[in-house]
Amino acid sequence: MRSVDQHLTEILGSVTALPPLDLALLEAQGTVLAEPVSAPVPLPPFDNSAMDGYAVVAADIAAATELDPVRLPVVGDIVAGDSGVAAIRPGLTARIMTGAPLPAGADAVIPVEWTDGGNATVRITRPAPPGNYIRRSGEDVREGQVVADAGMRLNAPQIGMIAAVGRSRVSVRPKPRIVVVSTGDELREPGSPLAPGEIWESNSFMLTAAVVEAGGVGYRQATVQDEPAKVLEMLQDQLVRADAIVTTGGVSMGTRDVVKEVLTGTGTVGFHKVGMRPGKPQGFGLLEGTPIFTLPGNPVSAYVSFQVFVRPALMAMQGLAPEPLPMVSAVLAEDVKSPAGLRHFLRGRLSFNQGYTVTAADVQGSHQLGSLSSANALIELPEDVEAMPAGSHVKVMRLPS
Repeated sequence: MRSVDQHLTEILGSVTALPPLDLALLEAQGTVLAEPVSAPVPLPPFDNSAMDGYAVVAADIAAATELDPVRLPVVGDIVAGDSGVAAIRPGLTARIMTGAPLPAGADAVIPVEWTDGGNATVRITRPAPPGNYIRRSGEDVREGQVVADAGMRLNAPQIGMIAAVGRSRVSVRPKPRIVVVSTGDELREPGSPLAPGEIWESNSFMLTAAVVEAGGVGYRQATVQDEPAKVLEMLQDQLVRADAIVTTGGVSMGTRDVVKEVLTGTGTVGFHKVGMRPGKPQGFGLLEGTPIFTLPGNPVSAYVSFQVFVRPALMAMQGLAPEPLPMVSAVLAEDVKSPAGLRHFLRGRLSFNQGYTVTAADVQGSHQLGSLSSANALIELPEDVEAMPAGSHVKVMRLPS
């Protein structure tokens, strides 16, 4: 029996980052940037108004009050996008819109609320210092500044930032395409009627969603019955569209464990017992150069195996650190027990009140999906621990909420 760390090391030694692609900006959403992006010009590229109001010389309105306002002639309007060269001299003002370039000679902007809103002449009732309501060139981003680093996942703010510096395309690590398939004669599609001995298939739906949560593109393949020839044909057919394949079921010690039967000796795929609960039976290898993860069929075992082994591999394929879900330290609310020699992942509920506290679920069977769907954490107990009392500090994996 190999350890969790040994199995993960083999996996990470076999997967590589996907080669970069040049994509249009919106097509790159959710991918990982493969190059740094810098600003060719400062942002904003010119001094501009932060308010709708009037561009003034601050000294002209230094004595303005409600009782003794300053009146100035309005010499024109400056709107956002105005490409003309504008200027004012002392004793004059220009009406200006938000985002419009500041005219030469002006050193402050008075918001319209401080005035009577006049068109030919404006009455100003408050003074303002130089720089009032002016956005200075480069105050957001300096020319040449890196605005997005390689290794950054491109979400909405990053997409906006890259567009703001004039880029329409970027070089990114693409989302890994992952085919997910469950095997088993007893499995039926949700929505179909069940005969005695049959169950609705759920693993592939769950794991396809987990692929998306990990930044990949998930393709759910229809359930395949336990016929070796059909299983092998299906897997080979998927290689044309898959950066990796994830299967569930058929990897244990039964007489009809078809995935193990058809993949043993194929490519570099090997099957092992891994010192963990749930999820002891595991398989991994390369099928014609494509990574294939063969996970157990019990739903909790499949999900835990995905988070411990598959998710770090998907991170590595995106050029990211091969990490599991975020980990925190928490205090146990109740005593827990664990089998000797196995790394135990217990479903639990994590809460925060001046610190993290975690409570293990009442049921921990690997077939009990109900306790997984209501959990928000996995409590990780090391191999050398058989019991931990309430009040102990434990490592906890935070599940996606």
